[in-house]
Amino acid sequence: MSTPASNLLDRKASPDIRHLADQAFSRTAGAPLVTGNRVRILKDARENYPAWREAIASATTTVHFESYILHDDQVGNEFAELLMSKARDGVRVRLIYDWLGGLGSASFLFWRRMRKAGVEVRCFNPPRLDSPLGWVSRDHRKMITVDGQVGFVTGLCVGDPWVGDPARGIVPWRDTGIMLEGPAVCDIEQSFADMWASLGSPIPDEELRLTCEALVQEGNVAVRVVATHPNTAGLYRLDQLIAALARRSIWLTDAYFVGTPAYVQALRAAAQDGVDVRILLPRTSDVPVVRAISRVGYRAMLEAGVRIFEWDGSMLHAKTAVADGRWARVGSTNLNVASWLGNCELDVVVENDVFSRNMEKMYLEDLAHSTEIVLNPKRKVRPADSKRARLTRPRGVRRGAGRAAGKILTVGSTVGTAISGHRVLGPTEVPVMLSAALAVLGIAVLAAYHPRVIGLIVAVLFGWLAVSLVIQGLRLLFRGRKRKE
Repeated sequence: MSTPASNLLDRKASPDIRHLADQAFSRTAGAPLVTGNRVRILKDARENYPAWREAIASATTTVHFESYILHDDQVGNEFAELLMSKARDGVRVRLIYDWLGGLGSASFLFWRRMRKAGVEVRCFNPPRLDSPLGWVSRDHRKMITVDGQVGFVTGLCVGDPWVGDPARGIVPWRDTGIMLEGPAVCDIEQSFADMWASLGSPIPDEELRLTCEALVQEGNVAVRVVATHPNTAGLYRLDQLIAALARRSIWLTDAYFVGTPAYVQALRAAAQDGVDVRILLPRTSDVPVVRAISRVGYRAMLEAGVRIFEWDGSMLHAKTAVADGRWARVGSTNLNVASWLGNCELDVVVENDVFSRNMEKMYLEDLAHSTEIVLNPKRKVRPADSKRARLTRPRGVRRGAGRAAGKILTVGSTVGTAISGHRVLGPTEVPVMLSAALAVLGIAVLAAYHPRVIGLIVAVLFGWLAVSLVIQGLRLLFRGRKRKE
């Protein structure tokens, strides 16, 4: 019988092949396989938020809460009140939020009120004088652990958009998370502890050790907790490996899809090899320009046999994957270069047949509320008719720097190709080329008629860079002197 990491290979594979698969998955993801867990799918806010509240309300020792965005709205304040209540009861409540995610979402007074109640709040990566571009990397993770015994990893932030407003006809956002119990909770705790230590004094080693030692086997599900940092690319490598190994199906859901040329080609190659590749994306987005850029790449994928669907409801914010009904992923990582390479992200990779089949079932239910995008006889991209948009059986059985980086990748790839001529451009890339041309032309006109403006911008940027280098140099100098003393 095969080991979980070799599930994407033939079940009759030799022990050596299965061991090689385990090794490849572990090294690629940068995360060990942890067995003995119980994992539950949580769909949308209606299942996630109540489970979070119940777990937090039961906390007796610690609550660790890390979220890209906590909105200062009705939902956000309900969670804030719960966290403050537990802190007043003597529970150690630690909370991390992202500076850019919180910008415009929650006020200074919101965080001060929580701190005064005893919640330990730390902000990830606010702008600093000594790091002009450091703010580009974000903490895009969404996780909770309670007493070190139960963990949640999810795509949901905390706010009203996820619950909607039925009275005003506002539909909730579609999103997915998981609840996890068992030894793998230790890895979720460790990912939080690493982030916490990067922002100030660390969590005591003894606390983490006792938490992990108290964990026991809770089920039979094997998982990998993939906690990525800028430039580590663990999940990016794993996603490409899955695209290469899948034999039957690769079903993806993503909120802000701007695939790299290498990843798009991996999906195209899998589809051309007979793998059922499907991508479910939002039709309406909180950032419409990202949706438009995603659509630029539709035709190239459709021509290769990749099937693309757009969600008919409100914003689709989930980030999930399931392959061959044996491997699944749920977490915070979007399929774009910012999430893969630029942000701190957290995902759980589940290697279990039953869980993956449940993920497939949920995916097919989502397709029943989506519209398929197809090529018409003239090779133009359009929505399919209602019959073709409906559920079919598989063949063979917010914002911020993250999304901006994804846009830059697509535009940069197209413009670079146009200049270098290293590959043939398609008609679908015309809008990107024309937009880039207008932008470059605008800069040229500005430089011609207002050279002082350009000069001032350059002076400020290089001045800031110089100050940053001086600060970092002095910091290294003082650090060296202290070591000598």
